[in-house]
Amino acid sequence: MPDIVVMFFLLGLVAGLVRSDLNIPKAAYDTLSLLLMLTIGLKGGMGLHGQLSLSLVPELLLVMLLGALIPLVLFPLLRTVVGLSLADSASISAHYGSVSAGTFAVALAYVESQGLVTGPQATLYLVLLELPAIMVGLALFRRFNADNASQHSKTSLLHETLTNRGVILLTGGVLIGYLYGPLEGAAVTDLFTGAFKAVLAIFLLEMGLVASETLRPLPLARWRLLAFAVIAPTALSLAGLSVALLLALPAGTALILASLTASASYIAAPAAIRSSIPDADIGLAMLAALGITFPFNVIVGIPLYHQLILHTA
Repeated sequence: MPDIVVMFFLLGLVAGLVRSDLNIPKAAYDTLSLLLMLTIGLKGGMGLHGQLSLSLVPELLLVMLLGALIPLVLFPLLRTVVGLSLADSASISAHYGSVSAGTFAVALAYVESQGLVTGPQATLYLVLLELPAIMVGLALFRRFNADNASQHSKTSLLHETLTNRGVILLTGGVLIGYLYGPLEGAAVTDLFTGAFKAVLAIFLLEMGLVASETLRPLPLARWRLLAFAVIAPTALSLAGLSVALLLALPAGTALILASLTASASYIAAPAAIRSSIPDADIGLAMLAALGITFPFNVIVGIPLYHQLILHTA
């Protein structure tokens, strides 16, 4: 049986596909997403409490490099094999180089349920993979775009990416959790961490409803993009697994890194791309990232990556 939180995603997906009147109010969804990101940050920060050292720097730099390399590899494939426009190729390469906080949360719940050993730095991967991928995706667009009229300055882009609510909550949560640890901050942090799976379950219910909207009706004319969205997660997970093997990461940390590299952003990247590449079709990115790749990772991918780790151990 899959983890119980996955069943809530399937419930939302089925409800959306059969056109149920089930819906979660936007205010409730916003609250859930805020709680989820803050809790992830707090859990990571408490894990780092008393364990942060300079020895982590090479590992974290390598993870950032991985985030920058993925869009460079995907961009020519999207342009030539999938046949997308310059704007959409840059957009989707940035989305797939960037990462999904929802996938991270499911992977975190999975490793906890499986009792896998996880390094405290895993939450930092979520933050460190985000920015390089978006920056590289936009740099590719600017490099190959003949009309450079619509450009944001690097300072503006950095500000927009680093100050979005997800990054602020994750980074702030990590800092608070690190400063207070699991004991001193228990009066507050226990409330968040204790409700983690319940919040994740309702969040995934909403994600199922949203994913069903991108799949109704299924745009079969975009079959190459649909195929890419199915194949890319497993291929990209191998990049994460390779880095995990190189760094000799414990199984839980390796699985989280593989799940992150296999994922695609549907929160931070769309916000940055929408304002910086106005010609990009964000609907296509949502179809691929949220409609196909996210369900694949939640239902099939994370257990699959776990099996790959077991076979390479």
